[in-house]
Formats: sequence, C-alpha cells, structure tokens
Amino acid sequence: MSPPGCSCAEQVRKLTQQASVMRKEIKNLRQQMDGSIRAHKKQMSSLQFMLTDCMKHDRLQPVSKSLSKSSSGMSQLLEQGRIQTEPIGYISSCFAVKTGTPRQPTICSSSRASLKIEPSVFNNPEHSLVGLEQYSHIWIIFLFHKNGQMSYKAKVKPPRLNGQRVGVYSTRSPHRPNALGLTLAKLERIAGDTLHLSGVDIIAGTPVLDIKPYIPDYDSPKTRTDDTNSEYKQTSSFTDPMDLDEGPDTLETSSEPSSELSVCPAAASNLSCSKRSGSSEVTELIAEVKNYLKQQQLFTENPNENTDAPEGTSAGTTTLKFGHEDYSTIAAWVRAPPISNLDVRFTANAEKELKEFLPCDSTDSARPKFKFLKGPDEAVAAIHGILSADPRSVYRRTRCQDRLFFFTLDTADVTCWFGDGFAEVVRVKPVQS
Repeated sequence: MSPPGCSCAEQVRKLTQQASVMRKEIKNLRQQMDGSIRAHKKQMSSLQFMLTDCMKHDRLQPVSKSLSKSSSGMSQLLEQGRIQTEPIGYISSCFAVKTGTPRQPTICSSSRASLKIEPSVFNNPEHSLVGLEQYSHIWIIFLFHKNGQMSYKAKVKPPRLNGQRVGVYSTRSPHRPNALGLTLAKLERIAGDTLHLSGVDIIAGTPVLDIKPYIPDYDSPKTRTDDTNSEYKQTSSFTDPMDLDEGPDTLETSSEPSSELSVCPAAASNLSCSKRSGSSEVTELIAEVKNYLKQQQLFTENPNENTDAPEGTSAGTTTLKFGHEDYSTIAAWVRAPPISNLDVRFTANAEKELKEFLPCDSTDSARPKFKFLKGPDEAVAAIHGILSADPRSVYRRTRCQDRLFFFTLDTADVTCWFGDGFAEVVRVKPVQS
C-alpha cells in the first residue's frame, strides 16, 4: 500500500500536465480568433472600398459628364485632382503572378515583356511611338492592380530591411494611398504599336497609364551615400546649357581626373587655334573662359581647396556647384541592407528539366517552349536574379523557413528551397494550362 503523500504528488503532477495542455489549447484558440478577426477586417475593408468606389462613381459620373462639356469644367476637375484614368495598354510579361516577381527591374535584366498600345486611346497607336526608338530605356507608370485591397499604412516593412519599419514614402511599397507604380525598362525594339521590353518587374495584365523616355541628363543626378556636407569632386568638364536638348549624351561628367578643359562652343574654335600658337596663349584663353563661366554663374570654385597649380592654369579636378548640388543622396540600407544576397544553385534534375525548354522563336511543338525568354540560358540568368535577391516576404523568411517556395517564370513553374545563405532550384516544370 503506497503512502498518502505519493498519491497526492501524483495527482498534482497530472493536474499540472492538464493545466499545461489547457494553456496551449487556449493559446491556439486565441491565435485562431486573431486570424479570423484579421481576415474579417480585410473582407470588410474590401467590401467597404468596393461600396465607396461604386458610390463615388455613381455620384461623380453625372458631375464629370456635365463638367467635361466645357473647358472650364475640365480645368476644375484637374485642379481638384479628379481625373478619369484610361490605361494606354496592358503588359504581357514572363511573370504571371506576384510571387517570384522581382521587386526592382535591375534585379532581373533577363526578364522580358511587351506592351501594346490600345487602339481606343489613339486612332493610330503606332503614331504615338514615333521617335521613341531613339531611346534605350523608358519609364513606365502603372497601377498595382493585384494589391487585393486598398489598405495601406504610414509605416511599412520593406523585405530588404528584414522587418524594420520605415515610412511608406521612403520605400517603393505597392501598398500606397494611390496604387501607382513607376519602373524603368529597357526598350528592345518597337514593332508597329507594340513595345518589346526587357529588365521588367511587372506582372502580366498590369494596366499601364503612361510611358516616358528615360533621359540621363535629366533623370540621373550623381548619387552618393556619404556625408552631404562634404564637397563633391568632379572633372573640369562643361557644356553649354543650351545644348542639353540635343540628346542624352551631351553633358559629360566623370569622377576620373582629366587634363583637358572642355569649354562652351562659342570659344571652342578659339581654343584650338590658341593651342597652335603656344602655351602662353592657351593659358590666357583658359583664364578668359574661366572668367566667362564665372560671370554666367555656371560654377563656383571651392575657396577652401588648396592647389599647387599656378593661377590661370588647368588643375586636374575642380570642386563645382551648378546652382544646386550636383549629386543626390539615398538611404544607406538600399545599398547595404541587413540581409545579404544568396547563392543560387540547381540540382542536376532541375538543370535537365530546364534544358528541355525551347526558345520563344522555336517552331518545334513537341517540347515545352518559352513565350518570352530566348532559351534556357536566359532562364537561368533570370532565376539567378530572382532568387539571389531573396523574393520571400519577411513572414516567409521567419515563419516558413522549412517550406518549399514556388514561382512562375514565363511558361515554367519553378520549385526551390532556401538554406543558410543559398537558394536551390529542385524542379522546373511546364505550366499546366
């Protein structure tokens, strides 16, 4: 017969175990309730947005029709920021869904897409593209049509920051008050009313609102991430400001030292003649050019900079300011994020399956064929670009580390998994239609 003390201890142990199990069950129930509440809020938010949009449309439609009959009415709508957008076309892309689509165009330069201008916008859509072939890249303004709902927050968690919060306007998050997107794409060629693009980060079916040519002279200031108070060194290279409209390659700037001083066209011929006359005349002419440029307030030399070059001669570099600082600054985490790029590798089976795909221009119908990509090599480069940047969300990185990752590239369904510092492609199959 066991002593009474042992029986009581056994009962206490069993009760403790039961209490522990009950706590776990209660915790699971709370998590399920929280998930249900979040899903309910999302559904209610989506319904509310749809109802509000319908009400606004019904309320603004007669007003817009009446106002659009007069030029003053159109001006009033524009001043209020109420315009009815009409897509100029829809993207056909090698990315069918959001999962696996690059977050920036430079991540995957091998990606391809096309954009056909809608005939409802212009009677002759091909006329709107005349002259665009002179540019290598274009800006594309589009809608994030797959956001699912118009919910947004003042602070977001960019995947590159691995969960840290920053203001939505300091990021390129698709969840914004106005779901407008901007991307830079390479213009491969134009065929009639269709633009063929590469280096895109847009999924198929995306409505495009506008396109504009990319002009480095206007769109790409010098970029740096160090202290903005330090001076920016630049070569003594100048161009007449009136020549900037001639083309994207007119203004030449470089960070490398140079012994030449490019001057405005008005003095170019005089400079060449002076070089033949002797070094003294060259020195005098350079001094005159410097004085001329100073009078035009094109630049100011840094008074604190010491140089051993004689006055009036051309030094190697000059600190310049063109009315505004000739550089831009960006957040440090853009170039040095807390997460690092991943190594990408393929299993032997995945490589074999990928080699079965034919290029987009192939006439063979017996094997799977790409619609946009030019062959398995281009597909490998695209997959490397996508996976090396780690396309997973912060939630998947932290909560679903042991799960397979699926995405679609052109006509291929790609299966991979992520390890410590690498991503491995394990299967590549044709998309099941």
